[in-house]
Amino acid sequence: MAKLVGTFFHSHGGTTSLPPNLWVERRNTRPIRSDVPNESLDVNKSKAKRVHAGFQILREKLQDLHVDALIVFSDDQLECFDFSNYPAFAIYVGEKFLKSARVPRLPLMGRHAPPGYEFYGHPKLATEILLGVMKRGFDPAFSMNMPKPDRGLAGGIIRTAEELTDFNIPIVPVMMNLYFAPQVTGMRSYLFGKAVREAIDEIEEDIRIGVVASGGLWHTPGMPNAWLNTEFDHRTLELLASGDARGMAEHFDSYVIPKGDMSQDTSTKARIITGMPSFGGPAFGTRETCAWIAVAAVSDGIPVNIVDYIDVFASPVGNAFAYCEAI
Repeated sequence: MAKLVGTFFHSHGGTTSLPPNLWVERRNTRPIRSDVPNESLDVNKSKAKRVHAGFQILREKLQDLHVDALIVFSDDQLECFDFSNYPAFAIYVGEKFLKSARVPRLPLMGRHAPPGYEFYGHPKLATEILLGVMKRGFDPAFSMNMPKPDRGLAGGIIRTAEELTDFNIPIVPVMMNLYFAPQVTGMRSYLFGKAVREAIDEIEEDIRIGVVASGGLWHTPGMPNAWLNTEFDHRTLELLASGDARGMAEHFDSYVIPKGDMSQDTSTKARIITGMPSFGGPAFGTRETCAWIAVAAVSDGIPVNIVDYIDVFASPVGNAFAYCEAI
């Protein structure tokens, strides 16, 4: 029988890959709220070091648990899908998938595969998960081929493959719409994660599975008057630490965007803004927290080890790392 051996949680994005000397430059070119700290290079270097220590701890834990395959939840940000068709959930069932062929304009930190690198999928496991959640009332889209090969698969999936694996562990990518309104809710994410766990428990193959959430926490990148709600993030992590995935969903969905918060204004249609209304909860990148909720639901009830939370005001973003041993 398949065995869930652990769940893993990490942030992704610019401040998990850009050198800290570029953080200040980013901070000074973004329309960030005036009361958000503008921290020194030394402080940013210290925070960047903690970010990469977080990745290392997760990588070592994944190795210790002898994971055979990963299921990775993250959001698609127009890499695979666009507004001609944007699924709430999509599972990639192909044999291989690619990183974007685009050459980075800026230097990067951390572990990075070359542009266009080919990672391994796991069609059998992916199909089992697809059918398993369909039996439980979900009807995700599926992709057997790369929708846009030149763009690569969702960047959050690639970030997990690069930072947590030796590039050879097969991965089942699960892409969620967590950026473009109307997105899935925290509770829908919770229920989806529960369905994935039940599907895993039905698999007869002897395989050790790890499940990963890639993204979050609080961030509204590039939006006017962006700020960092550390209080919201800390409450999310408290609930995660206690194994209360449903509580995480309820906490997320009950958040009401304050009137006049321009950093979460989704009403004006733009290149990456649909202009459609959203359900309760924070907007834009913070919605990636729902990937954490889904994965927390996979190991629901089991306490989670919080590795670190790094308040990076240069973005601003809450970078966090956590893991749960489900054995």
